Amino acid sequence: MSDYGVFGDEYYVNMNLSTEMELPQGRESVLHYFEQVRKRYPTMSNFYSREKGEFVLEEEKDGGAYRWVSTEPKRINSGMVNPDSFVDACEQHHAILEMVPYELSISPLDCESLSVMLGFDFACKGNHNEILHEAIGIAPGLDKFTNLPYGKMLSNEPSIQFSLDDDCRTQCRISFETRTTAFQIRSGEFSEEPLSVYMMVRRYDSLGANESYASEFQRLSGLCRDLVDEYLIESVLQPLQTAIAIR
Repeated sequence: MSDYGVFGDEYYVNMNLSTEMELPQGRESVLHYFEQVRKRYPTMSNFYSREKGEFVLEEEKDGGAYRWVSTEPKRINSGMVNPDSFVDACEQHHAILEMVPYELSISPLDCESLSVMLGFDFACKGNHNEILHEAIGIAPGLDKFTNLPYGKMLSNEPSIQFSLDDDCRTQCRISFETRTTAFQIRSGEFSEEPLSVYMMVRRYDSLGANESYASEFQRLSGLCRDLVDEYLIESVLQPLQTAIAIR
């Protein structure tokens, strides 16, 4: 069980590096990069392509916990699902960011944004929108609408974004994804689908002369963990667990 795994049914930590210029797309460059990743993580052996120039290397998913990395024309991605710890996931992302300047010729100038994202999925059978309302509330100016005599909440996916520095280059976004449909509400038949919570910490613009992708990721992941520990667990994750359990 991971350190954050107790707060959801699924838990994952992703890293995304978006570039201003397109990444190398040649067969040799792409395969060489993924071979270097596989040397570091030999259990990542499933390689395949998707549409629009996306390539993926991942572990088997049967055990419920797995690593994956991917490239898109202007983005590098790395993820770990149900890691043993937040630190384990960050070590993978740190290793990837140490590789890409050399394996894919990504300059510090080429950074459009670098982010770390924590996601929590809650298996939930019921109206996700109402459960989220019960767990974290709704803006006071809108709360009266929830008491309409015939009204049923069809969508409730709040989000908040705020800066973490004076120049607003480092930002945090907390958002939710509900998967309840109007048909399910109308029929009263709900399937068990995940209700998701996302926290993303992102830095924009090119890196400075004394910065590296790996060191900047360390800073961002530290900020993200502090926000989860100090705010997200008590204010969002635990109330959601309680609201779902009551249902």
